[in-house]
Amino acid sequence: MRKAELSRQTNETRIQVSVNLDGTGQSEISTGVGFFDHMLTHLAKHGFFDITVKAEGDLHIDAHHTVEDVGICLGQAFLKAIGTPEGIRRFGHAVIPMDEALAEAAVDFSGRPYLVYRADIPKVILGEFDTELAEEFFRAFAMNARLTLHVVLRYGSNAHHGVEVMFKAFARALGEALSRDPRVKGVPSTKGVIET
Repeated sequence: MRKAELSRQTNETRIQVSVNLDGTGQSEISTGVGFFDHMLTHLAKHGFFDITVKAEGDLHIDAHHTVEDVGICLGQAFLKAIGTPEGIRRFGHAVIPMDEALAEAAVDFSGRPYLVYRADIPKVILGEFDTELAEEFFRAFAMNARLTLHVVLRYGSNAHHGVEVMFKAFARALGEALSRDPRVKGVPSTKGVIET
């Protein structure tokens, strides 16, 4: 089973996460940041991952440390759950609409962490979630899961819709990249190895 649990504690946050990559989209999310909880619920639901996140952070300052550190922990947990990446598709891509907004995400589980983020979203706060934190989460996840991630908001005028549809596109692309394909024998790389 492709499952992992881990915890992380700093002077800024205390986080526990668990993931099951072969789940059904179930989630138990509690970060103290309501909008972020909503986004992580989408990550689980649309990627067909089972995810548990319990986070306590220095929200009296702002949500930055909590969001970034959850991204770190989830990225590490996904990498641990994958283990030896044999039989996975490796690449995933999704284009997802949400009302007036359209987002695209592409994932390469390459062992080469990289983020390209293109989103013209107003700098506003959604509940307690600053829209700039979406990029921080995606960067932290990509760096710690050791994957290449491109996330693009093609268009959209509503900040809530823009952030949400990017999370949905990411979820679908990640789910596709990490799904097993019986045609893949060994590691899906001409090098014969994916550095994890």
